[in-house]
Amino acid sequence: MAVKAGVLDFQGAVTEHLAALKRCGVEAVPVREAGQLAELDGLIIPGGESTTIGKLMAFSGMDEAIIKRCREGMALWGTCAGMVLMAKEVEGAAGKQPLLRLMDVTVRRNAFGRQRESFETKLDVKGIDHPIEGVFIRAPLIVQTGPTVEVLCALEKGIVAAQSGRLLATSFHPELTDDLSMHRYFLHLCQN
Repeated sequence: MAVKAGVLDFQGAVTEHLAALKRCGVEAVPVREAGQLAELDGLIIPGGESTTIGKLMAFSGMDEAIIKRCREGMALWGTCAGMVLMAKEVEGAAGKQPLLRLMDVTVRRNAFGRQRESFETKLDVKGIDHPIEGVFIRAPLIVQTGPTVEVLCALEKGIVAAQSGRLLATSFHPELTDDLSMHRYFLHLCQN
């Protein structure tokens, strides 16, 4: 089955995610309009500024369209800010953060500190047979999970990768490395 995946093209490492998907051998498209979702098997919400991306999704109707398509079976992967947007709840946001509320997790924004505290480290991710490089830039953490959420990777501070059905969330940026393992993991979700 040929897979078609999209990357939400509002902000963030859109080009890098598209390049990684194409290197995996699938059709990859930038997504700016809700109507494009109907033809996709999966969508990536890249990093960026979660409040800005959330407001743009709400303004354009993309938020409701993503929720609808996920309920119909489209796979969804949020990296960094994308993970925040997928969460059911964000610590201390008090309604200020627009959310899709698709994944039963509570997220802490900027859990590792500011830009200058950004770092890289090797990660052991469940389902991937070798350590991968994790690039953390003002990264969030999952601090609480519901019963349908499987933890794929955790550091001492908290959970940095999780899955719930066809929903995948990572604190880190696999698109900023040469390793395609996380993109292949996501494409597997798109096919099942």
